[in-house]
Amino acid sequence: MKGPIEFNVDDKSSNTKARTGTLKTKHGTVKTPMFMPVGTLATVKFLSPEDLKAIKSQVILSNTYHLWLRPGEKVVKEAGGLHGFMNYDGPILTDSGGFQVFSLSKIRTIKEEGVYFRNHLNGDKLFLSPEKAIEIQNDLGADIIMSFDECPSYPADYEYMKDSIERTTRWAKRGLEAHQRPDDQALFGIVQGGAYEDLRKQHAEALVKMDFPGYSIGGTSVGEPKDVMLKMIDYTIKYLPDDKPRYLMGVGDVNSIFEAVERGVDMFDCVLPTRNARHGAMMTSQGRVNIKNKQYEYDFGPLDPECDCEACINYSRAYLRHLYRTNEGLGMRLLSIHNLRFLLKMMEDIREAIEEDRFLELKAEVYEKFGIKHETDKGF
Repeated sequence: MKGPIEFNVDDKSSNTKARTGTLKTKHGTVKTPMFMPVGTLATVKFLSPEDLKAIKSQVILSNTYHLWLRPGEKVVKEAGGLHGFMNYDGPILTDSGGFQVFSLSKIRTIKEEGVYFRNHLNGDKLFLSPEKAIEIQNDLGADIIMSFDECPSYPADYEYMKDSIERTTRWAKRGLEAHQRPDDQALFGIVQGGAYEDLRKQHAEALVKMDFPGYSIGGTSVGEPKDVMLKMIDYTIKYLPDDKPRYLMGVGDVNSIFEAVERGVDMFDCVLPTRNARHGAMMTSQGRVNIKNKQYEYDFGPLDPECDCEACINYSRAYLRHLYRTNEGLGMRLLSIHNLRFLLKMMEDIREAIEEDRFLELKAEVYEKFGIKHETDKGF
């Protein structure tokens, strides 16, 4: 490898912008499009690294902001970075903490030097700058790291968004200059611009000039309608280089993934599958299943007969319902394993369909199973 990552486009759909690719990192080679389970505090809730390998997870995501607060990046660095701290030898991505600063702290002041805000745990005053966000991520040691950006809420007026992307562009440049590990950590730029096409274009072109190893489409899943999110992707992706990975942040429902892959997105992450599992909302090949429902009390069949995960091979719907209703940790683990494996298997199917040039056929099959009528449906 010549740099921290290598990315190659392998196959392209003939009638969409969907594509498959190979992404090489220092900790392994992965295939795209891919979904990344979220391990906010250096753990995917209820799952071990061994569980993640068993469900064929390729890359996991951890959160800079939360790890900065607990246990602190210096503890992680002393342990050998996230890989040593977690005992996980696969590729890891960390976000910059920007989204959490703007979503968790109700009182904040944005200035050119960075953001002043309150610790959401205890109210302490904190300051995070582009340089500090990169310094923390350098210590955490992930394979892919993110630029520090402002993530404005939706809707934001035009003038505010224009000022925001111009400042975020300056922050991106400062982050690049502060990056101390460019040979083994790939720093991605994050394109903002809200629902304004000209601002998306302006920001994407400015970041592409900086020649980041990859690019993220930011500012989605912040309360906007589905049709607006899809427009944001359309407005952004045509200005991103074809030979670098494209990452849609915070998206993990079935139809959003299909719509984004169709538009040329390579990478996804979201807490949705594990969060839904903890509420008994299960993704299956037959559609949605609410494991809490009484109809499963005497159902001794598998949760999903087409799934190869530990929960579906070894346990019944009746038992999983019992574990959920009695709040047993094993239930949370098994349900989380299933939802993640469902999405990871869906990504495997998507890659295979692109390679065989039948992506739209697969999309139609999945939409029918889930009762998705239109690209802007809520999805699951």
